[in-house]
Amino acid sequence: MKIVGLHHAQITIPKGAEAPGRAFYCDVLGLPEIAKPPSLQGRGGFWLQVGDQQVHVGTEDSAARSQTKAHLAYQVDDLAAWQARLAALGIAIGDSVPIPGYARFEFRDPFGNRVELIQPLP
Repeated sequence: MKIVGLHHAQITIPKGAEAPGRAFYCDVLGLPEIAKPPSLQGRGGFWLQVGDQQVHVGTEDSAARSQTKAHLAYQVDDLAAWQARLAALGIAIGDSVPIPGYARFEFRDPFGNRVELIQPLP
């Protein structure tokens, strides 16, 4: 008996914030939205495809998203280009503690969720 992989991760945004959520995650970050099963469509939020994994964006109002270190780390192929793109959009870029073999930085999405972008070093 063992865990064989990660099927999906979930983050949350405030209830009713799907439109700005899609604008950020689909338009700014370029993640494609995928269909939720019909049984879950009435619960709000939306789902994203990230490589062969999924990120489920749920809705809740009581979360203290800007107060937590919890985050998702998206691996990218050109960290400098992402940093320039986000900075040009007025998104504050934060430093991350170095990890050997990787370059990375973090920022907060429009809802306070911590997001990390990471790239393996050659």
